[in-house]
Amino acid sequence: MDHFKAIFIFLFITSAITAYGQRKNGFDLSESVIPVDRIMQGGPPKDGIPALTNPKFVSASKVDFLKDDDKIIGVSINGEHKAYPIKILNYHEIVNDNLGGSPIVITYCPLCGSGIVFSAIIDSQVLHFGVSGLLYNSDVLMYDKETNSLWSQLMMQAVSGKLKEKEMMFLPSEHTKWQDWKERYPDTKVLSTNTGFPRDYNRKPYDGYTLTPTLYFPVQHSSDAIPVKKQVLGVEVDGKFKAYSFTDLTKAGTSLLDSLNGVKYTIGFDSSNRSAKIIKSSKPIKYVTSYWFAWYTFHPDTEVYSSKQK
Repeated sequence: MDHFKAIFIFLFITSAITAYGQRKNGFDLSESVIPVDRIMQGGPPKDGIPALTNPKFVSASKVDFLKDDDKIIGVSINGEHKAYPIKILNYHEIVNDNLGGSPIVITYCPLCGSGIVFSAIIDSQVLHFGVSGLLYNSDVLMYDKETNSLWSQLMMQAVSGKLKEKEMMFLPSEHTKWQDWKERYPDTKVLSTNTGFPRDYNRKPYDGYTLTPTLYFPVQHSSDAIPVKKQVLGVEVDGKFKAYSFTDLTKAGTSLLDSLNGVKYTIGFDSSNRSAKIIKSSKPIKYVTSYWFAWYTFHPDTEVYSSKQK
């Protein structure tokens, strides 16, 4: 009897340890599409970095907390324009918002330098996103409050939970400087520092991080084709990927015609505002501004553009 009892206890403990290992920050990872051992706890717990919901905005003429060269993520939908300052996104990473009559979510990962805007509608349902406190390949894992599913920003899909493998709808945006955005869109609204949270948005919490090649968290794939934290524009066309370093885009000038997977497109690059985007293409194309290491670790089969090609 004692023998069977010991076996039972052993199996119970083993099962408990396994189950615990499949949960992090309260998320069930038992059916995760990404390796559970590569999902890292970033430090803060679930919602320890507070996402913004029902954010407040001010008109461009009333903005007194931005310098001309401060970086923002700019979004335009149905003739309406909004700017989301990186100095605020550094502390919140996610903004649940509505623009031009469309529910959207602005996402930013300071560790990857990646800011991506998505539709907040999945399967006809409006989702509201929060910060899980978990990372995959050093990139933020979000979660939706309706189903508690985890979403990878750079994979642009759910990786666990009820909505696992559902894809997010990419929306075009711009990484540019405040001066550039306000000159082009003087009627823009700007995310206010009146967030309801006591943060010093003038302090740069990741300032030292950007100056060294050191990463805080491990990544699965790495390459020295481009310096680790140099900015790139990553482009995806039907499962094929290509990266353009800002160094090579500077050499190419303000406009670069290129193609990938049989699709032609034009990249617009503004060296003074450190801004790159797709300005013309024969079909909708996903593009991301991020650090090189982040683009490569998610897309190790990426092509790399070189100005020597032209």
